[in-house]
Amino acid sequence: MRDTLRRSRRRLLALLGTAALAMAGAIALPGTAQAANVLTNPGFESGSLSPWSCTGNLGSVVSSPVHGGSKALAGAVSSSDTAQCSQTVAVQPNTAYSLSGWVRGSYVYLGVNGGSSTWTSSPSAYAQLTTSFTTGASQTSATIYVHGWYAQGTYYADDISLDGPGGGGGGDTQAPTAPTGLTSTGKTSSSVSLSWGASTDNVGVTAYDIYSGANQVLSVSGTSATVSGLSSSTAYTFTVKARDAAGNSSAASNAVSVTTSAGTGGGTGFTQAAPYLYEGWGDPPSPSTVMSATGIKWFTMAFVLDSGGCTPAWDGSRALTGGVDQTAINQIRAAGGDIVPSFGGWQGSKLGANCSSASALAGALQKVIDAYGLKAIDMDIENTDEFENEAVQAKILTALKTVKANNPGLRTIVTFGTSTTGPTYYGNRLIEQAQSLNANIDVFTIMPFDFGGGADMYGNTVAAAEGLKTKLKSTFGWDDATAYSHIGISGMNGLSDQSETTTPAIWTQIRDWSNSHHIARLAFWSVNRDRGCAGGGVVSNCSGISQNTWQFTSITAGFTG
Repeated sequence: MRDTLRRSRRRLLALLGTAALAMAGAIALPGTAQAANVLTNPGFESGSLSPWSCTGNLGSVVSSPVHGGSKALAGAVSSSDTAQCSQTVAVQPNTAYSLSGWVRGSYVYLGVNGGSSTWTSSPSAYAQLTTSFTTGASQTSATIYVHGWYAQGTYYADDISLDGPGGGGGGDTQAPTAPTGLTSTGKTSSSVSLSWGASTDNVGVTAYDIYSGANQVLSVSGTSATVSGLSSSTAYTFTVKARDAAGNSSAASNAVSVTTSAGTGGGTGFTQAAPYLYEGWGDPPSPSTVMSATGIKWFTMAFVLDSGGCTPAWDGSRALTGGVDQTAINQIRAAGGDIVPSFGGWQGSKLGANCSSASALAGALQKVIDAYGLKAIDMDIENTDEFENEAVQAKILTALKTVKANNPGLRTIVTFGTSTTGPTYYGNRLIEQAQSLNANIDVFTIMPFDFGGGADMYGNTVAAAEGLKTKLKSTFGWDDATAYSHIGISGMNGLSDQSETTTPAIWTQIRDWSNSHHIARLAFWSVNRDRGCAGGGVVSNCSGISQNTWQFTSITAGFTG
């Protein structure tokens, strides 16, 4: 963090020094700025970014938190990209302009390319930034930007204003020529790379807007781009339009149609029946005994937490290797099975909340991946410290994106609570951030219980899963089959914390629905509780209802996806 602060200060001092020299060297007296905002879409109320352009495709328009109106900009900063969002406008030469905006987040900058900038360290609510600059003697355009700082979490910006006269002495109304020769230069199962010939303009082209059908999906400054977050084996049609500083857009380029590559089959090609096993309480059973009795192969091992200093440990206290957890894992693997560790949970010191940056969190995850040669990891994102903290959500998703890129074949899972009709506000935000960050999450697992006493646990579970499917379709543009293939269900056997009852018969219905809709994952909390104790209440080592020993695990073993 100290290095980050030094870099921030050095950059700020350099920018201020540049601005001071520019002002000292001016010969002609600047004109007076008129009180008119020359930016387009300054409060992002259009619901889209245009004409703002964001590096790394890391910008998005959100409905909360906002400063004014109903929309704001969110910049999902990564460890290698500050998520700079900029807009180029026409200005008049030798004229003074005032730039201001409202920002929220850690180390957020507002400025103009080649001129002055200002920044704020870490406001907990929106704070106003203000700076001013004077255009050069022949300057006719200016690029305004806002950005965060490396690995410092998502920032927000709203109501950005550049006060002064518009450029062109009456306005530039001439649009650029249309881009030519649009072609695809490559594709994967989730992305398409494009290139095209440059446009010309009487003043200058400032951006190229890429469209998929009628929807603008990306803005870039150069003549190539990669559109990510696409579905496999799906046809897309792309066009490109050029835009100048006055906001004039060209006609569309030629259209190019591309079908993305096939995935691994059946959406993610990943299925996992993996009930939770916890070595921390609840008379942990012998996993080999459970496997022999039920046929289950996978277990979700809970929970990896922070033992201090962003250091992973089982329950935050048991050594990562060499203890009871590794003994259980060795038994599972010796019996032909495998495990997926779950990071987080409802309580304890979470790595997502306590690691200082996405890169630090990725490093902690990597230690566990290396310790056990993992094929999959699960981030159980709960409570206010992770699930209800959008910056921490972005940190977790960025870390998952990093470890997935560094470990080919690794599957990533996020697990979170839900309402009876689908994701809550923070669940929707998590999904939206996953799309914005191109995190490429394999499975979005909901926990359909603790609804507040819901009686119909089968109906509520199905309704919640269908709501998740609808959200995934609208966010990623997937069809039904692809959306289902990214869904997981993690229930609670017997009595839930709020005394909702899931019987073996109901869990069988949920399993059968999951198979018929080919979802990716089925789990429950927990194998420790998969023993009968009718009237026993909500306890750690039995389900609180009448059942056979390991009955829920046996049912789950019949999940085939």
